Amino acid sequence: MSKAEQTRQFIIEKTAVLFNKNGFSGTSLSDMTAATGLTKGSIYGNFENKEEVMIAVFKHSSAELAKNADRAVSVETSAYNKLIAYIKFYRNNWIAISETGGCPMLNAATETDDALPFMKSTVQHAFASWNKRLERIIEFGIEQHEFRPDINSKEYATTFLMLIEGGILLSKVTNKPKNLYLALDRILKIINEEIVK
Repeated sequence: MSKAEQTRQFIIEKTAVLFNKNGFSGTSLSDMTAATGLTKGSIYGNFENKEEVMIAVFKHSSAELAKNADRAVSVETSAYNKLIAYIKFYRNNWIAISETGGCPMLNAATETDDALPFMKSTVQHAFASWNKRLERIIEFGIEQHEFRPDINSKEYATTFLMLIEGGILLSKVTNKPKNLYLALDRILKIINEEIVK
């Protein structure tokens, strides 16, 4: 990594929680300089503007979340246990995710909806990638004869993603983790009653 790349990465990592907690409009340049210890010139010498910083931060934060979830899933060999590992990942990591402002994908999606059109395609791509990960696990389960052959893997993957993100949203707003756990329990019930052969 070049010195310029290292500086960019440093800025991304130091401002990630700021953007995740405060959003785009709630994160000022002075917040960014305070978090990094760098000057305004240093930040904008590495990024064209605040929009570019936020896009880079979101890509970093969503990739880190995906990497951590994938690590939990990768140790399992069966499709069933891989899906259960996703459920456990969110159940076991809710506090850590909440302390850094919540799910970066949910936060960015909420803020992007109408206010930040420059972020829309990046957020859409992240959700599509996440959906595809779940879809591949379900398809693997069908191939391995663990799951029913007539199920629609894309629809179930989308349902699971909606339940997880909805559970996170309600848990964050109410400060009650049980709302996320309720969504995760529902996913487990769907897996056991509708997907497993």
